[in-house]
Amino acid sequence: MHTGCYTALITPFSGQDVDYQGLERLADFQIANGISGILAVGTTGESPTLVWDEHIKVIEHISKKTKGTCLCIAGTGSNNTLEALSATGHAHAAGVDAVLLVDPYYNGPSSIEIRKEYIGPVAEAFPDLTVIPYIIPGRTGAQLLPEDLALLKDRYPNVSAVKEATGNLDNMKRTRQVCGKDFMIFSGDDALVYQMMTDPAISACGLISVASNIVPRFAENLVSLIAQDRLTEARALMTELEPLFNLTTVVTRESTPYGEIACRARNPLGIKTAMAILGMPSGGCRRPLGRMTRKGLDHVLAILKTVQAQTPHLLAPIAEFFGVDIDARLNDEALHRHLSYDD
Repeated sequence: MHTGCYTALITPFSGQDVDYQGLERLADFQIANGISGILAVGTTGESPTLVWDEHIKVIEHISKKTKGTCLCIAGTGSNNTLEALSATGHAHAAGVDAVLLVDPYYNGPSSIEIRKEYIGPVAEAFPDLTVIPYIIPGRTGAQLLPEDLALLKDRYPNVSAVKEATGNLDNMKRTRQVCGKDFMIFSGDDALVYQMMTDPAISACGLISVASNIVPRFAENLVSLIAQDRLTEARALMTELEPLFNLTTVVTRESTPYGEIACRARNPLGIKTAMAILGMPSGGCRRPLGRMTRKGLDHVLAILKTVQAQTPHLLAPIAEFFGVDIDARLNDEALHRHLSYDD
């Protein structure tokens, strides 16, 4: 693995089938804009709702597409170690550069169990494949702790990186302390990448990004500027990109006959809605994810309109690559109606 920005690529759907033609166009867009690598079948690619045959086929497509152009990471994690081993075997045969193993969700193993019964067996079975634990307790309800990560790193040389999405800076600092200076920490949170890369107690090396689905060139540039210690330029670019980082989770207050409730539209709903507005092949989300509320859609539109008004160069590569008129798409209500619930 290398430092840089890796796109957690959207899986586009046509109806409820994977749109493989659209998938390849999205991959081509990333490659044309200089991304360091592509993650196939992560959370942003709707891994929880892809059946395993689709899962494997998407990885095969992206591995083939990236060969000789950028790196390919395959999401092969599960809450079932046998499934993770099988998926990793298919990814290895497809020629990926690394696999991403999310902490087992719902069944809630301890950190020791994650190390001994999950990451360890995969790392041992595929010693020539980089294995990246993905730590995101807010989604999984489980967490591989820094100490167990360090033990894995000590025993398995191929466990040489982590995707850190705890949002806990102290946890990240502890990871650096116990795993050493050469261990690679990737930010799993666009909004934290500047802080994680510039804090010497963390020294993150890059980003596995959601917003890069829309702005791959600029997400890659941000990581590169920070790595080169060109921090004034990096801060300026970070400020430009921050509105797009707010697409990852969109929270609104919604009225019901029984009172007001909070609606939390989680990744990838916000980013896929934005991509559909902009004319990129994204499709809707597969159930049980659905559509935005009208307030949520208005929030996404407001972000995109602000970006287009203040920093239109960020969206210009989309217009050029996909042949769309950004301003027209942002202001055509007919294009937006199907993207939100009616009630």
